[in-house]
Amino acid sequence: MDTPELPQIYLSTPTSLDLDVYPDTLARVLDGAEIACLRLSLASTDEDHVARAADAVREVAHARDIAIVISDHVLMAQRLGLDGVHLTDAAKSVRAARKELGADAIVGSFCGTSRHDGLNAGEAGVDYVSFGPVGSSALGDGTTAATDLFQWWSDVVEVPIVAEGGLTPELIRTLTPCTDFFGIGDEIWSAEDPLAALNTLIAAMS
Repeated sequence: MDTPELPQIYLSTPTSLDLDVYPDTLARVLDGAEIACLRLSLASTDEDHVARAADAVREVAHARDIAIVISDHVLMAQRLGLDGVHLTDAAKSVRAARKELGADAIVGSFCGTSRHDGLNAGEAGVDYVSFGPVGSSALGDGTTAATDLFQWWSDVVEVPIVAEGGLTPELIRTLTPCTDFFGIGDEIWSAEDPLAALNTLIAAMS
């Protein structure tokens, strides 16, 4: 009997980065755990700052053959040599992003807790749909994405799904059978040792 594949880790950066320190911290995490994809999730809209951060983080990720996407900045994704974009407006701009970035780019969509938005994003051509938060998190409006949503999606829909927001070892154990990726970010960056914090979450999968 085949053992089902475990979900992969989809890592998000903090929303603000100290570029003197963060690239080394990121490199340590990427070298110490298997990461499928990295998301640059900056709060800043200052183009110069975003570009500098993207250059630094891209260098670390691409040196390890890890794809990197950026939250929402479709045009910057292209200009900065990133691999795609993570959209936070559900299905609204998926088609435009796909048209702009082309068939080979990664286009993902955060759909909160809405199955309907997820299905629309899937029809519009996303590579993955992200639901969350699954635990208590600043993500979204405070409602959480229930395990039932992930179970239904994994049973019925072929588009890969990401569970993110407020992940704990307990939630990871619960969701491991019904998600493709765990979106992890804030859960580890506030820890003294981000890699140890990540490995604790990864261990909960098995």
